[in-house]
Amino acid sequence: MTVVIAFAGVVLIAGAIIGGQPSPDPSFGAGTAGIFAVMLMVPFMFVGFDVIPQSAEEANVPPRTLGLLIIVSVVMAALFYMAVIWGASRALPASTLVDSPLPAAAAMAELFDSQLMGQLMALAGIAGILTSWNAFIIGGSRALFALSESGMIPASLSKVHPEYNTPSNAILLIGGLSVLAPLFGEQMLTWIVNAGGLGIVTAWFFVVVSFLVLRYREPEMNRPYKVPAGYLVGALGFVMTAIFVSLYLPGGGSALLWPYEWLIVLLWCILGVVLFVVSGADTTASTEDLVEKLESLEKDDDV
Repeated sequence: MTVVIAFAGVVLIAGAIIGGQPSPDPSFGAGTAGIFAVMLMVPFMFVGFDVIPQSAEEANVPPRTLGLLIIVSVVMAALFYMAVIWGASRALPASTLVDSPLPAAAAMAELFDSQLMGQLMALAGIAGILTSWNAFIIGGSRALFALSESGMIPASLSKVHPEYNTPSNAILLIGGLSVLAPLFGEQMLTWIVNAGGLGIVTAWFFVVVSFLVLRYREPEMNRPYKVPAGYLVGALGFVMTAIFVSLYLPGGGSALLWPYEWLIVLLWCILGVVLFVVSGADTTASTEDLVEKLESLEKDDDV
């Protein structure tokens, strides 16, 4: 599927260079409103890259190489997206692209005057969706597994399959939610993506805070991948993620809708608290059972 995506992108760019024309539309025609509308969904689109560190425990890759892979993958994806947008703009005017249900496919068909080539780009779009879903299943289940192992959500979600060594319960939960999600309709999915964006940028913010705190508290920690100018990068990341968080808040350029998207955020917070309380009860019960077993062993004359 990755080969299909890359091949379709290269063909589109080649067609745009050979047979395309400069776009007649002005750049950033929608102004800042258009930029903020896109920025609202951008964090959700970047979640796929989180799969790389989330699956690192199972990957037979050196830590330094893993760090470089994350940077390279983000840069390559950014270049690919920009190239596809540029290529499509050389094929069709903005008004036609906006009205098309599959803009990139319509651009490809126009460049090569062939519906078959348009179908190739549509196939690449499907491949992109399927690879993203694969990533979400892997990354989401591993995130739940890590949270469960840390005692933040119920221990049952850290159960590992005896044969496949995968977090089976977490995979079943993510898979079940994925099956149900499309039944809520397009509008609901849009609300979930936008509300999820706030959760994602908040997570980014805490990652940057943790990065800076560890630099201060654990200066001698073994770091196979070292970030150049660590404090400077951390400070820039802190400022940028704080700005991103502010965009979603009331009065921000991409403020979430009330009541729908804010209710989703509230329900997620409540669910998190409930799961944390339940996991705490599970941990207490497990500790009490262990204490009872130790006490019974102490009373056993054979021990």
